[in-house]
Amino acid sequence: MPPTLDREEYIEQVYFFRTLRERMSEEHMPTQQVLDRIHEEVLSITRLPMAIQFLATEIKHTGLLGSGFARLAHYFTPFQAFVVEQAEEDRNRFSMDIALLVLEREAQYRAGTPTPQGLFVYQFETLSRNRLGYEEGLRRMQADGFFDADWKAYIDFVNRQVGDVDFTDLVYLRSQWYVTDQRRQAPDYQPPVVPLFAEKEGKIAKANRGRDPLYLFAALQRQLGYPEVPRIKQKDDAGVILAALQTKLKELEARLKLVEGEQRGKIDLSEFMAKPELLIQPEDEE
Repeated sequence: MPPTLDREEYIEQVYFFRTLRERMSEEHMPTQQVLDRIHEEVLSITRLPMAIQFLATEIKHTGLLGSGFARLAHYFTPFQAFVVEQAEEDRNRFSMDIALLVLEREAQYRAGTPTPQGLFVYQFETLSRNRLGYEEGLRRMQADGFFDADWKAYIDFVNRQVGDVDFTDLVYLRSQWYVTDQRRQAPDYQPPVVPLFAEKEGKIAKANRGRDPLYLFAALQRQLGYPEVPRIKQKDDAGVILAALQTKLKELEARLKLVEGEQRGKIDLSEFMAKPELLIQPEDEE
């Protein structure tokens, strides 16, 4: 289970995700090329440069970023790995630039004063808005060390009830405002489980019962400053499609050169190797 990182780690993650996204989508640089350079730009007192070097090595061997995130389970969260993995699925309309923007905004939120409520709603909206699948997505959320035992039990409950019970009800029924409503009729009412959302979240959820959950997400963002999930942009422009194809072609050329070099025995990847366990926080530094 990944620990909650220090604030400077999340600040550097924001820079990493933003720069990777911009250089890939706007400057059309191959992912491998960006990863080979960007670790030198990141603050060296954090563990992120080593993580980036490992990602660069992993993508050379597998051609995938998601597997690198998953293997660095002591640094990146399971949800971060899930988001990248979904962007690499050809069947999804969820693009890598949107995935990196999702991770950038989440890291920016964590670098501030995050709450379990805000992080849970942000991640759930990411699943909902982008149709990434609730079962696996919620399971990855549940494994995040930011959530305590009560939240983990609640996320498991949501995973079993989503689709049968409206999300607005799942929030309202676990709010302090629901307890207040019940005590108006029965002053001695005691909730069977601890409320996880405050009165304000409960009021907003109750006001949106029976409506599209997207209205609830938007209201929480307006009223309580919850982080906003980026929306998928339509990319039908021929120029954009051509640029994406050119980027893919460059990546294929780089992989082909790597394979040819390995066949000739003229390439040594050992200098790029980094072990995931090196990113584990030493006990005396926790």
